[in-house]
Amino acid sequence: MKEKLWTKSYIGILVTNFFLMLTFYLLMVTISVFAVNEFHSSESQAGLASSIFVIGALVGRIIGGKYLDRLGRKKLLITGLVIMVISAILYFFLDSFGMLIGNRLLHGFAFGLAGTVLGTVVAQVIPKARSGEGIGYFALSMTLATAIGPFIGMFIQQHFEFSMIFVFCLICIVIGLILSFNIEVKEITLTEAQKAELRGFKLSNFIEKKSVPITLVATVTAFCYSGILSFLSFYAAENQIVTAASFFFVVYAAAVLVTRPFSGRMFDLKGPNFIMYPSLISLLIGLFVLSQSYVGFVLLIAGAFIGFGYGTYMSSSQTVAVQSAPPHRVGLATSTFFILTDIGLGLGPFIQGFFVPTMGYSGLYFVLGIIAVICIPLHHFLFGKKASVQEATAPSMER
Repeated sequence: MKEKLWTKSYIGILVTNFFLMLTFYLLMVTISVFAVNEFHSSESQAGLASSIFVIGALVGRIIGGKYLDRLGRKKLLITGLVIMVISAILYFFLDSFGMLIGNRLLHGFAFGLAGTVLGTVVAQVIPKARSGEGIGYFALSMTLATAIGPFIGMFIQQHFEFSMIFVFCLICIVIGLILSFNIEVKEITLTEAQKAELRGFKLSNFIEKKSVPITLVATVTAFCYSGILSFLSFYAAENQIVTAASFFFVVYAAAVLVTRPFSGRMFDLKGPNFIMYPSLISLLIGLFVLSQSYVGFVLLIAGAFIGFGYGTYMSSSQTVAVQSAPPHRVGLATSTFFILTDIGLGLGPFIQGFFVPTMGYSGLYFVLGIIAVICIPLHHFLFGKKASVQEATAPSMER
C-alpha cells in the first residue's frame, strides 16, 4: 500500500507556493515593459529590472538556508511573506528607475526567505518512496504559476493600467500570508554537533556540495529559460503575434500538466536519467522552434516542447539535489539549488540584453538552443554517468 502523499500540510504548502510563484513570474514577464514605458530604460536596463529580483532572492536564500533551523521555519516563512506584502505596496509609489531596482531587490530578498522554507518543508512531508512524484507536483505548482502569472500579466498589460498588475500581486501575496498561518511546519532541533558544523562563515555553511553537480546543469537551463521570461513580449510584438504569446505559458503549463504524473512515477521507478535526458532534448528543440516562431501556431508548439523540457528537468534536478543531502542539511540543499538556479535566471536577462541589439530576439533564442545542446554532455559528466552506474548495480545489490 502506498504511503499517503496528499496530506493537509502538503496541499497547504503547494497552494502557498503557487501564490508566491504567481507574483514572481507575473512581474518577471511584465516589469521590463514597465521599466521601458515609465522610465525610458534601455533593453539592458529593462532586463536588469527583471533580473535584479532574482539577485535579491539569492541573498534571501543564502540567509534562509543558513538560519532556517536557528530562527525557526514558521517564523522565517511568515517574516518573508510580511516583507513581500510591504514590497507589493511600495510598487504603487515608485517614481524613478533607482527606486524600482531597490524595491525589486527587497521583493526578491523576501521571496528568497519564504521560498527556501517552503522548498525545505515540502521535502519533509513527502514519503521517501514517492519523492520524485511529490516534488514533481510541488514543481507543478510553480509550473502552473509560470503559465497563469504571465498570462494574467500580459492580459492586464494589454487591457488595463499597469497599476492593476501591482493590485493583483498584492492580493496574491496577502492570500499566501493568510494560508501560511495554517501550515503545520515541523521544526528541527539541531544537535550540538550539527550546530557546530553550521557555525561560522565557511562555504559549507551556505552551500551543500553534494547538491552542486546536478544544480549546475539546472542553472544553465535556467539561464536559457530566463530569455523567454524577459524578452518573449518584445519578440511577440516584433512579429505581431502578441495574442499567441499570451497563451504561450498556458500551453507550457498544459504540457507539464499532462506529462507530470508519468514523469514523476517514471523518475521513482526507472531512475532520474530515464526522464532527464528526454527533457533536455525537448528543451533544445523548443528553443530552436521558438527562434523561428514568426506565426502564432509555431510559437505555441515551441511552448509545448519547452514546457515538458524545462519544467520536467527542473523538478527532477530539484529532487536529485534534495536526495543528495543528509536530513539535517536538506534546507541547505534546497537553498543551494535555488541559489544557483536563481543566478541563472538573474544574470540571464541582463547578459542577454547586451546581445539583442546585434543578433535580435530570433538570434538570441537560436544561441540559447545551442547552449541547451551543451547541457546534455554537461548533465552526463556531472550526474548522468554516475547515476547510470548506481542504477545498473542496484538490482545485483538487492539480490
